[in-house]
Amino acid sequence: MSKLTLDRILQSQGFGTRKWCSELVADGEVSINGVPFTDTRTAIETDGLEFTLFDEVWTYRKHIYIALNKPANFECSRKASHHPGVHTLLPEQFIRRDVQPVGRLDHDTTGLLLMSDDGPFIHQQSSPKHHVPKVYVAATHDPVTPQLVAQLLSGVKLHDEPAPLAAVTCRMIESHRIEIVLEQGKYHQVKRMLAAAGNHCVALNRSQIGGLRLESLNLAEGEWCYLDKAQLALLTAESNPS
Repeated sequence: MSKLTLDRILQSQGFGTRKWCSELVADGEVSINGVPFTDTRTAIETDGLEFTLFDEVWTYRKHIYIALNKPANFECSRKASHHPGVHTLLPEQFIRRDVQPVGRLDHDTTGLLLMSDDGPFIHQQSSPKHHVPKVYVAATHDPVTPQLVAQLLSGVKLHDEPAPLAAVTCRMIESHRIEIVLEQGKYHQVKRMLAAAGNHCVALNRSQIGGLRLESLNLAEGEWCYLDKAQLALLTAESNPS
């Protein structure tokens, strides 16, 4: 339970500087329970607070946890160089809140991307020490064979890694599609592992993190949603790919 003045609440939610937020309140732009709230001196309980700004309803959130269905040709960087950044798919105030991708997907990789402004959460999800499994579905140039699956399960050697890297699980989906579950999250890992095993990745999608499946979120490409407590709990649950 915490209380803040309304201008500080708006500032914490990424709507601008405190001065700008104070002006929004004073001008009657912010409503609570349908009534304009112009007081910048009285502290308000933030737990469960909903307010309306510019005819849109917002819920106060100390931290933001979202899932994005990342399209191809978007970069997971605040300083995108060759393609638009994933931040362009989010509300502008999220950028002011310093919402960051949790790990990265290559610009041509699609699928489930977590984003947050909670540093410890980002570290927990990104660190290989926490063994968060991630499920990828790769389209391959050459047919998937039992030998390819066996190689990925036993481990393949990448030139800049001290030890072979192995998939947690791996299975053929179709003749040219394979599902790979990883925990390490190394640079271009799925693509490099497939190349080291003698095949080539032509398209890659991340379908699941922990026990959270992208398909359960009903997000079209480029769409995002807030994650609730139950969905966040799934991120640390053991993955069970279908």
